[in-house]
Amino acid sequence: MAKVTLIAHTPDPEKLVAASAKLCYSPATISDLMDGLDEEKTTSFLNMLTDFGHQSPIEHISFTFGIEEVSRTLLAQITRHRIASFSVQSQRYVKEKQFSFVTPPQIAENEQATELYQKAMQSAHETYMQLADILQKKNYQEMIAQGMDEKKAKSASEKKAIEDARFVLPNACDTKMILTMNARSLLNFFHLRCCNRAQWEIRDVATQMLKLVKPIAPTIFAKAGPGCLSGPCPEGKMTCGKMQEVRASFLSGKALEE
Repeated sequence: MAKVTLIAHTPDPEKLVAASAKLCYSPATISDLMDGLDEEKTTSFLNMLTDFGHQSPIEHISFTFGIEEVSRTLLAQITRHRIASFSVQSQRYVKEKQFSFVTPPQIAENEQATELYQKAMQSAHETYMQLADILQKKNYQEMIAQGMDEKKAKSASEKKAIEDARFVLPNACDTKMILTMNARSLLNFFHLRCCNRAQWEIRDVATQMLKLVKPIAPTIFAKAGPGCLSGPCPEGKMTCGKMQEVRASFLSGKALEE
């Protein structure tokens, strides 16, 4: 399972959103936006935004997560969410000496599949290390011949070697990242990725993220989750067929306890 940590977030996020909404709908000045915004009035402004479908004020707050023990397959999916900021550990600069990988649950549950999978991972890592060694030696000799000093040649030759050796690494290879999204992007992310139809790994990450942000901004994320929480299943013919069960699980909070 992925490890998700909430590293930072906008202080007093719901009050800031309420202040932004207050500016839109009242003659308030910037200097007095926060005046009188107690918990009751803050919640009232946030509920009004929900009723109006006015989501731009929630873009003012953001959340930053640390995500570890996930695969490069997850990385390919999560970076499709473009209104976000990502910092990802690079396979170009970081050598995969301590090779770690993610095992899909249905493979882990099958002894024969697990054995075959682990052999494939071991073979990929051995090939990677061999390629890195061959290319590093070749690059080092060329750099020394060009007059580069030994210390610099050693570092540069390895970097150039792993840049190409990484092509044999599998999608299962694990990675880690820092991810920042504003609240509006997060709602869209949860809408798509908490769905039963989402791939299991990104669904797990999304559900963990929702569990972390909901206590901090409970009104904003009160109905956050898969698309079927706020209307009919958006998957059409591809529906999981469990809409009522999914709704009950998220609205009761049970889905975030698993």
